[in-house]
Amino acid sequence: MKDTNVTDSDFDSSLGQSHTLGARVRDGGTNFALFSENATKVELCLFDAEGKTELRRVALPEMEGGIWYGFLPGIGHGQVYGYRVHGAYDPENGHRFNPNKLLLDPYARELKGGIEWDDSLFGYKVGEEDTTMDDRDSAAFMPKGVVVQDQFQWDQSNAIRRRWKDSVIYEAHVKGLTRRHPKVPEEMRGTFAGLASDPIIEHLHRVGVTAIELLPVHAFSNDQFLTQKGLSNYWGYNTLSFFAPQQAYLRTGHVAEVQNAVDQFHRAGIEVILDVVYNHTCEGNEKGPTLSYRGIDNAAYYLLSENRRHSFDTTGTGNTLNVAHPMVLRMVLDSLRYWVEVMHVDGFRFDLASTLGREASGFEREGAFFAAIRQDPVLAGVKLIAEPWDIGEGGYQVGGFPWPFREWNDKARDDIRAFWRRDPGLVSAMGERLTGSPVQFKHSYRPATSSINFIAAHDGFTAHDTVSYDDKHNEANGEDNRDGHSHNLSHNLGAEGETDDPGILEARFRRVKGMIATLALSQGVPMILAGDEFGQTQGGNNNAYCQDNEITWLDWENADERLTDAVAAMLSLRKALDGYISPRWGVGPDSEEEGSNRISWWHPAGREMKEADWQDEALGCVGIRTLTPEGLEVLALFNTGDDAVVKLPKGGWTQRLDTAAAEVGCETEVKGRLEMGWQSVAVLTRRQDKAA
Repeated sequence: MKDTNVTDSDFDSSLGQSHTLGARVRDGGTNFALFSENATKVELCLFDAEGKTELRRVALPEMEGGIWYGFLPGIGHGQVYGYRVHGAYDPENGHRFNPNKLLLDPYARELKGGIEWDDSLFGYKVGEEDTTMDDRDSAAFMPKGVVVQDQFQWDQSNAIRRRWKDSVIYEAHVKGLTRRHPKVPEEMRGTFAGLASDPIIEHLHRVGVTAIELLPVHAFSNDQFLTQKGLSNYWGYNTLSFFAPQQAYLRTGHVAEVQNAVDQFHRAGIEVILDVVYNHTCEGNEKGPTLSYRGIDNAAYYLLSENRRHSFDTTGTGNTLNVAHPMVLRMVLDSLRYWVEVMHVDGFRFDLASTLGREASGFEREGAFFAAIRQDPVLAGVKLIAEPWDIGEGGYQVGGFPWPFREWNDKARDDIRAFWRRDPGLVSAMGERLTGSPVQFKHSYRPATSSINFIAAHDGFTAHDTVSYDDKHNEANGEDNRDGHSHNLSHNLGAEGETDDPGILEARFRRVKGMIATLALSQGVPMILAGDEFGQTQGGNNNAYCQDNEITWLDWENADERLTDAVAAMLSLRKALDGYISPRWGVGPDSEEEGSNRISWWHPAGREMKEADWQDEALGCVGIRTLTPEGLEVLALFNTGDDAVVKLPKGGWTQRLDTAAAEVGCETEVKGRLEMGWQSVAVLTRRQDKAA
């Protein structure tokens, strides 16, 4: 690293560029560029290699279009830096400039150090009104950016681009997945190095996973109120930087570790999807800290209320990123492209995605954000998943997103849970879920793979806890069990929490298998929460966002291998059923439409379902009969009740799945009738020419 004692005259005006934001190494130096349309001056601060001592600060010499920039020769890879931005401290008009606060470059690709909570991090005087400007220097307590020149040598240079119909998503946490795994070397646990280690990849292959969806890996803040209680922001939905990975997840401290992990997954045929949080940042409302965006240009980066002193919050976190601003939208798109082009990830799951579609008139599916992504040649081809809600008015938008987005389908989650809980009158709803939720998604040329089906996600009960607890148990969160929702659609089957009762344990085991089998056999894309394939429990905590401990870390030592084998068999069968899962919507048995699956419904009494059967609240057993264009006939039977005898359609069948059996995968010839165990799923197949 060269001498950093620079002055204004050390900038090379012939090489400065405004069109590329962030710190970019080229031509023997680094170009620095920062957007702030309301600033009066931007100072670049250069630090020593440890980020402890500010060596020099110098004003960026040029500005055009609100972008402040300058090229510094001799500054390269590894340089630690930050910004101080000058302008009006005028909260009543939305401006909160305070050059006493060191600010993180929104485009920083690697960080040095972390947030150390101190009152100097706030732009106003803590304990007073936010209109009072604080003059203390915050640099000692702030993470800094690091100049990075990408030099990673890829082994797998191309994205996988697996078809949605062939995808099985596994939602996981970098640390939680690996922290307690006995076969992952201890020094690698909790990091990207451990995430892509052989034991993890071998397990994903065993289960049948094709894509790992990671909870937020962008650098995030641990909320001050949590650290004061000895807790932390475990999930990571509190973004500080949209480019830099979380330092705690890097064993080496460098971004190449992420690239290597992605490369390892691709070598194994597994896609990498990132859960991203572009709806808000960790700076909170107007009473929050000044770490980056607020001090760079509060009025540009954030949505503000009519009274511009206050934030406009549709996310429940205190602020909302202003993606309607072209330069903020550009930052988001630049971040997405960076993670695709430089880090090689395969897709994104957008947290509270309804916020990203908010225009002046409310949610707009044809709005600027979605239009920008859909026309982008880099982003339009990767996997895009929306969490289709936020807490603002009109924020619930399941089914409301444009192609090529897929969406988390909480209706599938709720109906599958309620159906297997034996709630009455759910057969009709299950007809919707098994066929891909056409009421929500069969419009605007959207395919039958639009629904991401799940029974559990990071937010809520695990599958095991869904069958083990009637009520949430969030006492460890320090809020007297007031946090977290109570709409769990769960049932403990006779005992609240853990039990040794063999009858209860068997009932729970069967119900979980039934729910996961329903996922495997539904049109759309199945998503499994990490650990659900072996019985992971959080002790009834359905809001474990702040539990970075054994409540959330996967307990590999006590994994139920029987369940893992069952889930693997279910997903293997899904893959083997040629044409059963299709991007085309199913049609009726008498349809003349070519290329689509023909679907009919089977009553256990041995006949086609009638209109009145759909209204039978006591009916807890139903079959879906599918004939693929390739001539494969599939009869999937779902029995939430007691032992049952199902009269089969004429002819011979091969039973391929029996979740009531010790070995759920099978190859058994059956004809005439099928004895189904209580609370179980069966799948039978035959070729069309076998029908009698």
